[in-house]
Amino acid sequence: MAGILIKDTTREEREKIVRDSLGEEFDTGCGYEAAGINYQLYIDGIKELRELNEEADCGFVVAHPEEHKTGCSGSL
Repeated sequence: MAGILIKDTTREEREKIVRDSLGEEFDTGCGYEAAGINYQLYIDGIKELRELNEEADCGFVVAHPEEHKTGCSGSL
């Protein structure tokens, strides 16, 4: 596999990437919801992982928000 971009992977490879990343959460059936990101969009070839991560609202508070410009940076 050349990388994780949609253009470089098959649907099966993308599903394996997500499964390997989420591990136990994926296997218990709550992987997508527990992660707070709809990884099915990546598996289906609709959005790249980078896009999903940037859009995510993970609820984290970042010590130096000025250094973080993407999703998951939370608020002060």
